[in-house]
Amino acid sequence: MMPLMPGTNLTRDEAQTRAALLDVTTYDVELDLTLGETSFGSTTTLRFSCREPGAASFADLVGAEVHEITLNGRALDPATAYADHRIALDDLAADNELVVRATCAYSRTGEGLHRFVDPADDRVYTYTQFEVPDARRVFTTFEQPDLKGRFVFHVTAPSAWLVVSNAPTPDPEPLAGHDGTSVWHFPATERMSTYITAIIAGEYHAEHDVYRGRFGDIPLGHYCRQSLVEHMDTAELVKLTSQGFAFFEEAFDYPYPFHKYDQLYVPEYNMGAMENAGAVTLRDEYLPRSRQDASFYEFRASVILHEMAHMWFGDLVTMRWWDDLWLNESFAEWACYHAAVEATEFDESWTGFTNARKNWALRQDQLPSTHPIAADNHDLQAVEVNFDGITYAKGASVLKQLVAWVGLDNFLVGLRAYFKAHAFDNSEFSDLLGALETASGRELDSWAKEWLQTSGVNTLTPRFELDDEGRYTSFSVEQSATVEHATLRRHRLGIGLYDEVANDDGELRLVRRTAVEVDVEGESTVVDALVGTTQPDLLLLNDGDLTYAKIRLDDRSLATVVGGLGRLDDSLARALCWGAAWDMTRDAEMRATDFVELVLGNVAAETDAFGSSRIPAYASQAVHHFSAREGRAALRDHWEQGLRRLLDEAEPGSDHQLTFVRALASVAHSEESLALVESLLDGSRAVEGLVVDTDLRWTLVGSLARAGRADDARIDAELERDHTISGQERAAAARTGRPTAEAKAEAWELAVVRDDVPNETQRSVVLGFMQPGQDEVLEPYVERYLSVADTLWEEKGTQRASTALEHLFPRPLASAALLERVNRWLQESPANPAAKRYVREGAADVERYLAGQEFDAR
Repeated sequence: MMPLMPGTNLTRDEAQTRAALLDVTTYDVELDLTLGETSFGSTTTLRFSCREPGAASFADLVGAEVHEITLNGRALDPATAYADHRIALDDLAADNELVVRATCAYSRTGEGLHRFVDPADDRVYTYTQFEVPDARRVFTTFEQPDLKGRFVFHVTAPSAWLVVSNAPTPDPEPLAGHDGTSVWHFPATERMSTYITAIIAGEYHAEHDVYRGRFGDIPLGHYCRQSLVEHMDTAELVKLTSQGFAFFEEAFDYPYPFHKYDQLYVPEYNMGAMENAGAVTLRDEYLPRSRQDASFYEFRASVILHEMAHMWFGDLVTMRWWDDLWLNESFAEWACYHAAVEATEFDESWTGFTNARKNWALRQDQLPSTHPIAADNHDLQAVEVNFDGITYAKGASVLKQLVAWVGLDNFLVGLRAYFKAHAFDNSEFSDLLGALETASGRELDSWAKEWLQTSGVNTLTPRFELDDEGRYTSFSVEQSATVEHATLRRHRLGIGLYDEVANDDGELRLVRRTAVEVDVEGESTVVDALVGTTQPDLLLLNDGDLTYAKIRLDDRSLATVVGGLGRLDDSLARALCWGAAWDMTRDAEMRATDFVELVLGNVAAETDAFGSSRIPAYASQAVHHFSAREGRAALRDHWEQGLRRLLDEAEPGSDHQLTFVRALASVAHSEESLALVESLLDGSRAVEGLVVDTDLRWTLVGSLARAGRADDARIDAELERDHTISGQERAAAARTGRPTAEAKAEAWELAVVRDDVPNETQRSVVLGFMQPGQDEVLEPYVERYLSVADTLWEEKGTQRASTALEHLFPRPLASAALLERVNRWLQESPANPAAKRYVREGAADVERYLAGQEFDAR
């Protein structure tokens, strides 16, 4: 990817100026994908009007070799008109036609037009990824969301390929004089923004169906690589898609706005999925080749529903500028979980959201890079680093509160009016807020300022006094905020009181005795309703998960949770307890050792799919980062032994069994555990119900590699068994994880030096580099990391640089000396502010680790 230089880093002011001057009519785009392995032909005919004839503007085209530029029949010299990735347009007429003929480069980074050759069968696959500003890597554009137009694509490609775009796929026409080559002339699209257009072309496998719904039929297509055909569970995908359409068309009272709905599972994909209008692209890892636990399928359902919600919110009605990026993503995030609960088998998805996505938001919101949900995205560079947990998960949490604030029925009434008023156009948040105020009769501007235009998360803590008989004589909820982000907000809060009660079989269960709802505001809110009530075994603030905040457990409640959280039957209440304990651990208010005990004692009883799969990962973080160094080896042994016990006791064939063997493999270091890993891999030992399939084999190989017990030959042998792109990526990760200077040097070359490494392979290497317990071989990379961080953003571009800067930060080496060195670099380095963001986040993590380690040592 080309870095964002002045010509590519479009500012909001520049976009507003251009939008005030121009209106786009049509893009006519000819792409020739038969030129070879590295480049393709791109000819764009762009028709647009200008409100001030004689004025000047510019079009966007990144990294191209431009052959001809013609404006209104007048030839422009590419040598002077095309500079810094912009095409200068002068002396514009009232109505204009710009024709640009160019050659563009295929991408290996997942941006623009990505080209992939499948090592399984040497078949070729291409696809586009344009959000945020990358359509301009494929054709000439006005690259901003508020200059919508109709698009007509013409794609020349091998006749044996399938070609898909936003409009229905036409029959290919053989190209005269070119045997084996055809042209696909697509019909015009609806009005849409450049970033949601798409071209997907290659030797794809396709399966078709039809959704017959309230507003008519919607043709459905599902596509994947030929080598994944056996793994595409089309019937399940069609079921989910149909459930989504039935729900959204009814809820939004607006027909699906495009002519067909294709979902294309593509390789080496940077994102989870992308909402291209009528042609959604998704990671093909969502077509699992090995057994996955229930959280995988629940998350895949949320991704499918997320992209579908975008067809209305984002594609039909689009933000004017990226300041309202959160509107697109937060809304789709809220909508996908709401739809999953109401319309699919995943009817407890909000519990999974709390156990996984909300924790992502809370972590992001406490980093120095936190920002308001409605961020000030003053240019494209700001946009590209703000696709984060705040944009998605915090925004969804806050929208969930807004729905409760105005009422679901009123919320939907407002949405329906909003879609009808702004269909195929652009809008701003004030337009949505106005529609919701009209529907609900509630003033929402102050709510928006409080929740959307401020940063940081509040902490809610119970404060009380008891009489001699254990009854509350006073009770209040204390609200606090950090000095940096001092806003105290209004919270609608549930407070649950849970007691340990024997059931009919004599088993102790944690049962909710009663609950109250209160409005919390300011530093302290008195709750008179609880005065005189007997103290429960578990007092749970935010019962029902009505607000976005960190909650604290009092001493008695924390002891109850550690000793018997598994006795609490309500999955959402458990998720809130897990989250509270993890927050307290991260905030150095709960010992890492105690958090590990909580997990070992209770995770086996967890029924939520995300809870059982994610919580062991939190415990591993507690062991490796938050535990006191002097006690870490013993805690690591205890954690490993506890996982062995959990694995032995897990029900054969259960998701718990799969989770525990994965978790054990990730921390195996004793001779006993490594021998188990070895024997599972070579088949000399079997665990009842556990199938050691392709992905689990790689997990076991990676475990041995990190322990120094899998050399190149061992990894090569596994790669012979699985010579797919996934196998190559897993092999690269395994090699990287080895605790030798040679392995780290080879991995560093792949991660930050070479430019010919595919994006997902580079990502696998980066993620596998910084391993706990490898301090000696990692120490030299502190200075190497800081050295390359000076210039990595400019040299590698957004995708590669952000991946490397985030995950190569030397977190396992957390120490006061490291923190001092990094802080000095932050003061002295000339690095791009976007690069410094990731380094600053790493430093914040180290600071948090050190505080946790000190607390754990008490």
